[in-house]
Amino acid sequence: MSDRPQPTGEEIDRLYAKLKKDAEAGGYNLNPDIDFTKGLVEGLLVNEKRYGYQSCPCRIASGRKEDDLDIICPCDYRDPDVVEWGACYCALYVSQAVLDGSQELKSIPERRPPPDKRKKAAAPAPAGAAGPLPYPVWRCKVCGYLCARDGPPEVCPVCKAKKDRFERFM
Repeated sequence: MSDRPQPTGEEIDRLYAKLKKDAEAGGYNLNPDIDFTKGLVEGLLVNEKRYGYQSCPCRIASGRKEDDLDIICPCDYRDPDVVEWGACYCALYVSQAVLDGSQELKSIPERRPPPDKRKKAAAPAPAGAAGPLPYPVWRCKVCGYLCARDGPPEVCPVCKAKKDRFERFM
């Protein structure tokens, strides 16, 4: 038994409500199985108490934040997994099709590369320095929101415009 206190029901309910609100505001959906979802929320809280950050409950964190940045919830793999498979790896987030019942949840393959293949967090470039970016930059044509990632988000987190309203910025 761990000497760390386990999350209380109140803590789980509070984080669940926050995640649900944030997901809906950003155009995402939490898994509709509330008991299952609250189990994942409990895992996020356990990992936060253990490591100091909410690493995915479905993956083993190293305990070094700089090595786990890609699996801090919502992880870097959420959007491509939801688009391709209808849910993220742990199924905390699901697509609208899954929520509507028109797509069935299936096993989702691990997208996270092995440790020796992961991109390391780059040190910030000095002011005024130019150089290649590790990801393309996408701009929402509606509100100007910018994000650096492999592809544009399904929904703009600011104005809720759909993916097709993004353009490659750089």
